[in-house]
Amino acid sequence: MPSAVSSSQGAVAALRLGRLAAMGTVAALILIAGVWGSWGTAQHVMLTKGREQGTIAVTRCGVDTCSGPFTPLSAGARARGNVVIEKTAAVKKGQTYTVIVKPGTDDVVRSGPAGVLYAWVPLGGALLLASVVVAGGLRLTRAAWVLAGAGVALLTAAFATM
Repeated sequence: MPSAVSSSQGAVAALRLGRLAAMGTVAALILIAGVWGSWGTAQHVMLTKGREQGTIAVTRCGVDTCSGPFTPLSAGARARGNVVIEKTAAVKKGQTYTVIVKPGTDDVVRSGPAGVLYAWVPLGGALLLASVVVAGGLRLTRAAWVLAGAGVALLTAAFATM
């Protein structure tokens, strides 16, 4: 017959396992969401073969977007009178940026190192958030510091290149 001590140890072990499973799942979901949020833009910037590449001369800016004429740089790209780019702190009226056209649209995204790093900013935020879950929920402080360091490095590099 099991004693009260051995059954309470079993309950503590089950709770610990449940906490690890729950927090591990939360951390994994946060990281998956970060990759998912980044991939929508990153795929256009990183997989450039066959995509229209060129420059945008920003002539107008609204609340969320800026626009201007597109000048092609790659073979097969066509000039457009007006394309739209997301308005960020790094996009200013009167400036010219190298961009890639999203297929089937008149929307463009920044290209080059600045575009790649900016595309992965949601992952940088997810790494920071997941580090808190890993440190507090999983009690893996070294892994949490690695995640946080990677997130800070990614966000800092994106900020510096923009």
